[in-house]
Amino acid sequence: MQRVLKFSALLVLGVTLCGSGIGFIVAGTSGALGALSGGLCALLFTGLTVLSVLIGSRFSLTGFMGAVLGAWFLKMVLFLVIFGFLNRAEWLTAESRPVVFFTVVAAVIGTLILDSLVVAKARLSPGVQSK
Repeated sequence: MQRVLKFSALLVLGVTLCGSGIGFIVAGTSGALGALSGGLCALLFTGLTVLSVLIGSRFSLTGFMGAVLGAWFLKMVLFLVIFGFLNRAEWLTAESRPVVFFTVVAAVIGTLILDSLVVAKARLSPGVQSK
């Protein structure tokens, strides 16, 4: 999971830097700040996912699922709060709002692909099997 977090942070940083450059070209400073805010949101959500898996791995399967589901619920609440705030932000112009959206979408899709690749290549022990 440390590899997932490290690679995800690097991926989100790269997407944020590209998005900031494109956002600056499209919408000026507001576009660059929009991409930065979108990248920070994506990093927060990725970090919460990794944290929930690390916490959940200390429990039984039911506890694991509870931790992951709890983190998912927390992410949905944070999503509504953060993007509600961004929707009212005066510094975020109409031209820069798509920059926020595409930065978050690109970062989330990228981290999902990255997570899948890391888990597919991980050496997992079989654990205890039930009878």
